[in-house]
Amino acid sequence: MRYPLFFYPVYKERIWGGRKLAEKYSRVLEGNRIGESWEISCHKNGMGIIRNGELKGIRLDEAIEKYGEELLGTAIYREDYRKFPLLIKILDAEDRLSVQVHPDDMYAGLHENGELGKTEMWYVISARQGAKLIYGIKSGVDRESFQSSIEQGRLEDHLQELEIAPGDVLYIPAGLVHAIGEGILIYEIQQNSDTTYRVYDWNRVDHKGMKRELHIEKALDVIDFNADQGSILTGLEVEEPGGQRMIYVACDYFAMEELRILGDMELFMDGKRFQVLTCIAGQGTIHYEGGQEDLPSGVTCLLPASLSRVSISGSCTVIRSFVPDKEENFIKPLLKRGYTRRQLDAIAGLMEG
Repeated sequence: MRYPLFFYPVYKERIWGGRKLAEKYSRVLEGNRIGESWEISCHKNGMGIIRNGELKGIRLDEAIEKYGEELLGTAIYREDYRKFPLLIKILDAEDRLSVQVHPDDMYAGLHENGELGKTEMWYVISARQGAKLIYGIKSGVDRESFQSSIEQGRLEDHLQELEIAPGDVLYIPAGLVHAIGEGILIYEIQQNSDTTYRVYDWNRVDHKGMKRELHIEKALDVIDFNADQGSILTGLEVEEPGGQRMIYVACDYFAMEELRILGDMELFMDGKRFQVLTCIAGQGTIHYEGGQEDLPSGVTCLLPASLSRVSISGSCTVIRSFVPDKEENFIKPLLKRGYTRRQLDAIAGLMEG
């Protein structure tokens, strides 16, 4: 496990999908409605297969079974390890997605055969001018009024719309009602789950003239009607040798940073956890002990925890994600670089939020 791992994407046709992955990232696609590309996946509904190096052709679950701690890291792997924690996707919404919500771990465990819950985040890669998405419900809406609006066909009255642009980042915890609007290409980091409860699907039908299944009762069970609906994240900029690091999300399930690289930026690798890198724009090169790998625009790789002294060079924007230990992965590296207490307190506040 001494080299970065690249995977064959797992493509999913969706009623709302399109062809942007071919147009923007020169992907070879079979079908005209490719809605999802599972970039890093270790799920029964779409298993990633390694496409480079000595492990070429090996499934991710097989690699984890064989290499365990070397691949995942000492802070993540345990003898009773059961499930890879993350699922990384790119979503192409040519048409709008259903209005939906996801359960938390407890509800999913009880009602979805032990499946994980689904907290996720979105990074907007591209969007049409004026593109919007649904991000929460309006203030004062409770379960009864929400259910009544579904029955009366006026759910839109209770949904909060948000206009977005490329580079926007949004956090979607379990229990938050949401939907991606048409004309948006999104990078998604989520818990390793494929559980979605559809509330409303715009009365559309598939190629067979059939409406998709709704899950209204389960959705009503898991919607957090008291949640703060949130807004686009501003992030926190941290100057780094070789560029800037924007810290956006650090929740219990994943951390996400945008690396704006202009030169050569070293990554913090401590052997405790794997990392996932996706080049959103530009061209990069990953340097590691023993070699280097190109990281072109639109490509994702997994860095095994056993790698050391990894850096990225080039002129590119890269999304980095991992399962965080907040103190070790954020505060300690910044202390070494001389950040003030006020700056560290701001970072801590962002992570708690």
